[in-house]
This record gives sequence, structure tokens and C-alpha cells, in this order.
Amino acid sequence: MKRVFRVFSWLFGAVFVLLAGLIIFAALPISEKYYFFTVQSGSMEPTIKTGSLIFTHQKETYQVDDIVTRKMENSEGTVTHRIVRESEGKFFTKGDANDGEDREEVLSDDIVGKVFLIIPYVGYPIAYSKTSQGFIVIVVIPATILIYEELRKISAEVKKGFKNKQKVKDNKEEGQKIKQESNEKNL
Repeated sequence: MKRVFRVFSWLFGAVFVLLAGLIIFAALPISEKYYFFTVQSGSMEPTIKTGSLIFTHQKETYQVDDIVTRKMENSEGTVTHRIVRESEGKFFTKGDANDGEDREEVLSDDIVGKVFLIIPYVGYPIAYSKTSQGFIVIVVIPATILIYEELRKISAEVKKGFKNKQKVKDNKEEGQKIKQESNEKNL
């Protein structure tokens, strides 16, 4: 049973560290050319599943068949679709699951970056962790548990050290008593 608990604890810790790393990556301005997004719809399925975490990298040029994340017209949101054609410096995009092209013409300046990594389903917990409730559930509570467990282990080691120190002291006193008794017998 202890072995199962240890494996579960290790697995939980590994997942926690991975999610924490991704959250930190999202929060810090590591580079202005790298971004990541959570896919909110199925327009790119089966290539990119809903809930996937995608990483993009800003490029100098883009070409047909690149999957890119672009700014939405008249909105702060983004869309990740495939470039299906280019005409006169303008790109036309389409979701793999959609029947027709997107209505907006896309300029290079509107493209945030080309998708270079897709991690299926990891976007759900990342998106949830960006809410206050999600941050508490996914980051604060597990971190508190890990810190508590580590403090408990440290406390046990400190107590063990004090017990060993006391044993040495007791053994030393016992040795002195025996030596004193031996000296008194010899007199």
C-alpha cells in the first residue's frame, strides 16, 4: 500500500510541476516571439483537438499549409486555422473541420505565430488555472500539500537527530557512570 501511495504521490508531483511550469511560462514574458493558447473550439479537428495547448512562434514569413494563430478582426481574441491560399500579400485561412474559408483576409501583421507544438487536452487545466478558483484548486492547494509533507519530513528528521543526540549523551553518561563505579570498586 505504501508503494502505491508513493507512486501516486510521485505522479501527482510530476503533473503538478509540469502544470506549474506551463503556468509560469504563460505568465512570464520569456520571449515576445513565443506564445501559447488553449484551443476553445473544434474547428481544427482532428489535427488539433478542443482543449489542446498550442505553442506558436512568430516567423518572418508564412506559407500555404502553415497552421497559424491570428488576431480576430474587431476583437482581442485569436483564431488558429490553416493558411489555405495566398493572394497579393494576403492570406486566407480555414479550419480543417470547416467547410469554407474564413471571411477575413489576413495580413502578415495579423498573424501572432505559426503553431510548432500541440499538447492535447492540457489546455483545459491551464485555462482553468487562470481563473481565481482554478488557481486555488490547481496551484495553491497542491503546493500547500507538498510544502506540508516536506515540512513533516524535515520535522521527523530533526526529531530523529535530537533522539540520536540524546542517545549519545545518555550513552556517554552511562559510560562515565560505569567508569566511576569501576574506579570506586578498584579503590
